[in-house]
Amino acid sequence: MSTPSLTPHSARIGGILLISLVGVAYGGTYLLQLVTGSPGQTDVQLAFARAGHAHAGVLLILGLVCLLLADAVGSRGPWGLVARLGVPVAAILMPLGFFTSVAGAGTTEPNALVALVWIGGLCLAAGVLTLGVQLLRAGWTATPGVDTPRPGAAASGQSRSTTETT
Repeated sequence: MSTPSLTPHSARIGGILLISLVGVAYGGTYLLQLVTGSPGQTDVQLAFARAGHAHAGVLLILGLVCLLLADAVGSRGPWGLVARLGVPVAAILMPLGFFTSVAGAGTTEPNALVALVWIGGLCLAAGVLTLGVQLLRAGWTATPGVDTPRPGAAASGQSRSTTETT
């Protein structure tokens, strides 16, 4: 059984994402202050802070998974870039839009920076659709019996070959 390896691009992006998770964890302390009754926060600011924090954490983790999958299918070129960066860019833009669009004392509705949430959503869609298509293509172009493990072979390290007799 071979061990998965990361391309240098995925390794760098993954390192950045993991380090960014520290920021998300620190942001949780800000959210905790809001939830426990920080004075001066409106309901809209509290709702957007919750959404921003949740999107940041979930999308960073999804971004790490997408890096592994993109490398597993050998994603290259411009489409490989979209597959690798779509979700991580969304993980930056969407929370940024949630937090900055309601910044300021007494804000009761988001400002124009809420557009970052929509732009991030487009990046997310582009990344997961591109990678999803690449995964489907890789599954359909696999050679049955050569590229697929035999049931139970994962534990023994054996794979099926086309010359094998049954």
